[in-house]
Amino acid sequence: MRPTLDSDLLRTFVAIAEAGNFTRAAEQAGRTQSAVSMQMKKLEELVGDSLFERGSRGVALTRRGGELIVNARRIVSLLDETAASMAAAPLGGPVRIGIPEEYGHAILSRALGAFSKRHTKVEVTVRYAHSGAQLAALAAGELDLAVVFEWQDPGGGEVLMHDPTVWVTSSLHHMHEERPVPIALYNRAGWCKDFAIKSLEQRGLAYRVAYTSDTTGGLKLAVTSGLAIAPISHSNIPDGCRELTAVDGFGHIDSSNVVMHRNPNASGEAIDGMQEAIRDAFVNRSD
Repeated sequence: MRPTLDSDLLRTFVAIAEAGNFTRAAEQAGRTQSAVSMQMKKLEELVGDSLFERGSRGVALTRRGGELIVNARRIVSLLDETAASMAAAPLGGPVRIGIPEEYGHAILSRALGAFSKRHTKVEVTVRYAHSGAQLAALAAGELDLAVVFEWQDPGGGEVLMHDPTVWVTSSLHHMHEERPVPIALYNRAGWCKDFAIKSLEQRGLAYRVAYTSDTTGGLKLAVTSGLAIAPISHSNIPDGCRELTAVDGFGHIDSSNVVMHRNPNASGEAIDGMQEAIRDAFVNRSD
């Protein structure tokens, strides 16, 4: 039979290993040295091997003890983390988030999933819009957190990732080989004129506007259906599509960062928690 390891024994084992001394570990645990010694005797019996080598200056881990300490620390840390999360009072109140549509599924769904497990009473409102509209809403006090694209140095925001916009084509339809090349663009003219169209003109590529949309989903549809090529952030290239590189006669459209801004007047633990959840979702995103 496999030994059943008691978490209390493992906690004492970790304390001794870190203190390097039974006496100090007993003092930290508020127990007698004999009680700690008996715990380690029991643990060694369960493991079937000695865990410490005694010396004049204290104790050191044996080979078997060194193997156990890694998992023991993980178990103790997980138990402490679980206890802390259960003891934390659930948060309440509203949190208003603005985020680009392309990060709704891959990023925000993960952040909301992690956040809602701990804070079931928080009312979350999400706004999908382009970066200019999000920043305006943040300044007007309509949002607590705004995740936006920025092409210059971030002005006081937190950079979450670098995600350049690139021209994307369908691997099946090869629309980038047509001349003039059919392109899909956002309805708003400023960014398209300053970045997307300018990148074509700089390379001397003749183009025609074949499709316009106010969402990234619309641009993806234009590409996957073989209607046009489109400017899409690198992390959001659809399946069956690819980036058009310098080898194809194209290149990056912009060098944007994804930046999170917080309303300076927005305070509260719920907003703190959501900000952390969004940050963690970007850090742990699937590349």
